[in-house]
Amino acid sequence: MERMTKIGMVGVALIMLAACGKGIPSYDATGTFEATEVIVSAEAAGKLLRLEVEEGTRLKAGEEIGLVDTVQLYLKKLQLEASMKSVESQRPDLAKQIAATKQQIATAEREKKRVENLLAAGAANQKQLDDWDAQVKLLERQLVAQESSLQNSTNSLIEQGNSVAIQVAQMEDQLAKCHVQSPIEGTGLAKYAEAGELAAIGKPLFKVAEVDRMYLRAYITSEQLSQVKLGDEVTVYADYGNSEQKAYPGVVTWISDRSEFTPKTILTKNERANLVYAVKIAVKNDGALKIGMYGGVTLKN
Repeated sequence: MERMTKIGMVGVALIMLAACGKGIPSYDATGTFEATEVIVSAEAAGKLLRLEVEEGTRLKAGEEIGLVDTVQLYLKKLQLEASMKSVESQRPDLAKQIAATKQQIATAEREKKRVENLLAAGAANQKQLDDWDAQVKLLERQLVAQESSLQNSTNSLIEQGNSVAIQVAQMEDQLAKCHVQSPIEGTGLAKYAEAGELAAIGKPLFKVAEVDRMYLRAYITSEQLSQVKLGDEVTVYADYGNSEQKAYPGVVTWISDRSEFTPKTILTKNERANLVYAVKIAVKNDGALKIGMYGGVTLKN
């Protein structure tokens, strides 16, 4: 197996040398094209009512393409909303509840004032005034106690209402998660479930890739590392085989901060180097680039 690998590597090297002899650019590094891939999993459990995605389907970010059964969650939300209305209806009307006591206080104060006037005229005694004074103070204490009790009851109901409101918000969030959406704009690569199946939280539904913007993952030697920095504009070549290449402008977007052993399927300018650094080069896809396609890069435009 090792012998076959060596033979394969020698063969690829000979092809590259032959290509250089035909006027095809000499690559400083080679690699494969990749894209940002996202596996979208179910966020809700239930029967999958629909999943409108196939391999090659163009998807927009935020586009709804599937739905998990929402009946039970919706009924639970209705139940919580009814509970919230019930709690709201129990909240006391503070002004109306204490209106009678306030009226009694006002009446007692008028009587007290009347007795004061009579006492001044000698038509009443001090005991009558003291009785009305005591009555006013008693009613005022009753009003304070009544207001405190009603306020405590109101605060308790407010807290209950807030608790139910939070539960309603949780139901709304769970209902929203029943609507399967594409997180990015791209192309469907694989479909893992079908309508009618039972979805479980975390179960993969489909895979989508952002193929409009591709990346060439190439490997460079430590000698080449000094020639590359983030933001550099380079030339990327897509290798279609049969000496057919196509050039694309690319930008270096990532350079690994650690070295690694040379992958067996990768050729670098210095094949004798044991350690290489991975780089990612962003390329705008015109539709011809495919995930896994081989490509090369020249570090100087």
